[in-house]
Amino acid sequence: MTYQPFLQRSHKTLALAILMGCSMTAFAQTNGGKNPISQPLVSHIYTADPSAHVFNGKIYIYPSHDIDAKDVREDDEGGHFAMRDYHVLSLDKIGGPVKDNGVALDLKDVPWAGRQLWAPDATYKNGTYYLYFPAKDKQDIFRIGVATSKSPTGPFKAEPEPIKGSYSIDPTVFQDTDGKAYLYFGGIWGGQLQRWDGNQYHPNGALKKKDEVAYLPRVARLSDDMKSFAEPVREIQLLDEHGKPFLEKDNDKRFFEAAWIHKYNGKYYFSYSTGDTHNLCYAIGDNPYGPFTYKGIVLKPVLGWTNHHSIVQVGNKWYLFYHDVQLSGKTHLRNVKVTELTHNADGTIKTIDAYN
Repeated sequence: MTYQPFLQRSHKTLALAILMGCSMTAFAQTNGGKNPISQPLVSHIYTADPSAHVFNGKIYIYPSHDIDAKDVREDDEGGHFAMRDYHVLSLDKIGGPVKDNGVALDLKDVPWAGRQLWAPDATYKNGTYYLYFPAKDKQDIFRIGVATSKSPTGPFKAEPEPIKGSYSIDPTVFQDTDGKAYLYFGGIWGGQLQRWDGNQYHPNGALKKKDEVAYLPRVARLSDDMKSFAEPVREIQLLDEHGKPFLEKDNDKRFFEAAWIHKYNGKYYFSYSTGDTHNLCYAIGDNPYGPFTYKGIVLKPVLGWTNHHSIVQVGNKWYLFYHDVQLSGKTHLRNVKVTELTHNADGTIKTIDAYN
């Protein structure tokens, strides 16, 4: 199925456009009179956490598929994000028609998983596409799995076990110019990162106190088969302009979840969500392992609790893929969007406000 970008469709959906026009008015009224700078890429399903990539000149988006799980109570553990499958979206160019390629992977086809397929990512190597995804195992502990396909849209076949040594949520894979690949991951609160210390699981692990050093994201280099870690998982040093780690009270800058990495002019850009303060921030380093020095905000808070993203080059331009809740007004029913991203002459990123 192919879908025109929202509000750019044929007369057959005029009634829907009029209805959503009224919804957008209400949206602006509840958001201080501001209007969104971009529209949802699809509206027939709810999508979030978009990981975008360009394969063979075409854009593919690997999002979460939000569902309205009415039997699940909303809580700080994220139980209401009860995703059960993934759909891959594709488009030939920014602003062009968006195709939903159907179910790429279903929870029931992951032998080790119990529930909650959260934000995924994907990559390509030697004729195979790899989908990395978090899910809670049978003991309700988040692990990261990998599934493979010969097509970027799947269907993907999951490995029988999660990646050994993996944990928490929001995996993102980065392949450097030397061919080495790295998996970044982690998320506190519902993402369970606070339960891991020295790569050992502690079921009663607590959140940091405000004057303690904040939890750090994780990284491990992938083996050549892209299905296992080639080394132990390590912490990523995320530092302020003085070279000091953030404290938990610096929650407008410290890491919460939603790691992403891209490379620009030889520098590594590590971007992430601050979670409870809802910013997308970024830090720059000279090495894929870091340390990364904080530089500023990529995207200001969007409507809805979560803020998630990917940054990708398409042709000569860079784009930010993100989400908000324009279509539903509900935090667990989101819609993915895209807008252009600008690197300034000094290498910093121009901060984006998702609303005019």
